[in-house]
Formats: sequence, C-alpha cells, structure tokens
Amino acid sequence: MFKPKYTISSELLANIKKISSLITQLNVRTYPHIILHKYEQKARDLSAHASTSIEGNPLALTDVKALLKSRPENIRDTEREVLNYNNALIWLEKELKQSSSLSVTHEVIHKIHTLVMDNLMTQTQLQDYRNESVFINDPREHKTVYWPPDQQDVKNLMKELIEFIHHSQKDMDPLLVSGIFHKEFVIIHPYIDGNGRTVRLMTKALFASMGLNTFNLFSFENYYNNNVTNYFKHVGERGNYYDIADVDFTPWLVYFTRGIIDELLRVSKELDTEMITPQTVLADYEKEMLAYIDTNGFITDKIYSTLTKRAKATRNLDFQRLISMRIIRMEGKGKATYYKRV
Repeated sequence: MFKPKYTISSELLANIKKISSLITQLNVRTYPHIILHKYEQKARDLSAHASTSIEGNPLALTDVKALLKSRPENIRDTEREVLNYNNALIWLEKELKQSSSLSVTHEVIHKIHTLVMDNLMTQTQLQDYRNESVFINDPREHKTVYWPPDQQDVKNLMKELIEFIHHSQKDMDPLLVSGIFHKEFVIIHPYIDGNGRTVRLMTKALFASMGLNTFNLFSFENYYNNNVTNYFKHVGERGNYYDIADVDFTPWLVYFTRGIIDELLRVSKELDTEMITPQTVLADYEKEMLAYIDTNGFITDKIYSTLTKRAKATRNLDFQRLISMRIIRMEGKGKATYYKRV
C-alpha cells in the first residue's frame, strides 16, 4: 500500500492556513458575472499556455489566446497541444459543474490523457497505461537522469495511488492529498508521453472535487512555468525508481502550496483592481473606520462618531455600504452592535 512520507513543517502549516484564508476571502466576496466569466476565460488561456510551455511548447501567450479564439482547422502539433489542453479543461469544467465532484478513477485519468494527447499518440498508446519502458532525460545535462518503474508495475502502482486518494480524502487536508498525488503520478510516469499535462489537470479536478472551488479563477500552472527548472527540481526524482527509498514529499509540498499562494495573491490583487469603480472607491472617513478596526479589532457606532462629524443616519449608511461590499460584518444587536472585518 502506498504510504507517502512527509512532515507538517511550520512552513507547510503556515502555507495551508494562508491558502485557507485567501480562499475564504475570495469566496465570501460577490463579483459581477461578467468579471467572473472574464477571469475564468483568462485562467483557461493561461493554463493552456503555461502547462504546454512547461513541456517545451514554444507558443507565446498572445499566440495561444489568438489560437483559442480562431481555432483553425489546419494546425501543427504545437498548436494541437494547446487546443487539446484547452479541450480537456473545458471537459473537466463541465463534468465538475454537473456533479460538483469527480472521483479519481483509472477511467477518468485515461479520459483526460486521451483528450490531452488526441492525435499526438496512436490509439493503442491512448487506451491504457504504458506497456514499454521509458526514461527521463535532462536536456541541459544531455543525459538520462531518471528511470521510472517498469511497465509491468505501473498499473498496480496507479491502483495503490488511487486507493490512497480515496482513503485520504476523508481525514487529510485536500492540499496535501492533491500535492502528494501530483508528485507520485510524476514519479510513476504511467504514460509514454503527456504525464505532466495529465497530472496538472487531475490536480485541478482534485482541488474542485474537495471543495476548493476558487481554483477555476487562477492557474497554478503559471507559477510552475515562471521557473520551470525549479518545478522539475521539486516534482521529479533522480536515479532508478527501485533504488529510491522513502521519498520525502515535504519539500515538494512546501513548494506546491507556495505556488498556490502566489497565484491566489495575484488573482486577488487583479480582482480588487477590476472592482475599483466610482461606487467602490473608499472615502477618507471609511478608510479611517477600517484603520481603527484593523488596529483594535472592532468598532461601534459610538466610537465611529468620535472619528467623524457625520450624522447618525449617515453613519448607518456608511456601515451598510461597507457591509454590502463585504468589507465588514455586523455582530451583536441593539446597543451591543459592533462591526468587524470580514
């Protein structure tokens, strides 16, 4: 049975808590449908570009956006890779919207791999896990750096990994489950080609199926693509699979969660900028109110009246406006009412 070795280090624990906080902040806010649609499309374009670029696809992001918009009939393999990844993303999103969860099975993994590698591999190669040996070369060193498990062991190793996912989803943090699945999949290298793209899509499926529903707005692949060398350094292993004992997943999990934080912060910042309109710009007295809350933890109407000369009725409107913008929330009742940050 697959039993990954890892440690909940202080950095990893802090990353998990930070991600939870960022997701909560994103999920409690209400965004206009048009903005959400725009960012879902933007994330899809970015994911299709980044995930294929990681594997060496030379198309620039501007080329990818143009390709996904025009969808020409006569295409090269580099363009097909991008279109295939986008098609897999669309299929995945539809499946998740219909059922809100997607069980990790051999069939689902094969389906995603087939979409990713459509017309890039033979039908025989797409039907199941690999039935031949493979090895991983490092183009910078011009030599083989990793020998994955033999083909006859792949199906059983994938079975154990899937069983681990189903068992661990009940009592393990979803970020740890997703991260461990990602790295172990890469280590097993179950297909001749298309492993990286397939596992990155499966990781998205795991995020969504475990309730992390903010992830359709951002592209964690983008973080990996910004420093591909660092990604391969953390996600891969060196040497022969059978000589590698007790792989420690901790460094990868720290890197994995750090990347999610980086992307969530980027998207949060962009969404905040997108939401700045004449109706959402804060007045000086509202900023003063929020500064007081940030310093003291809460504010009451009585305290607010000492900070501003605004009339009571107007102060009530100030509170209601910031509540409607999901910046503050009201606690208590009557004279015991106070306001805190969301």
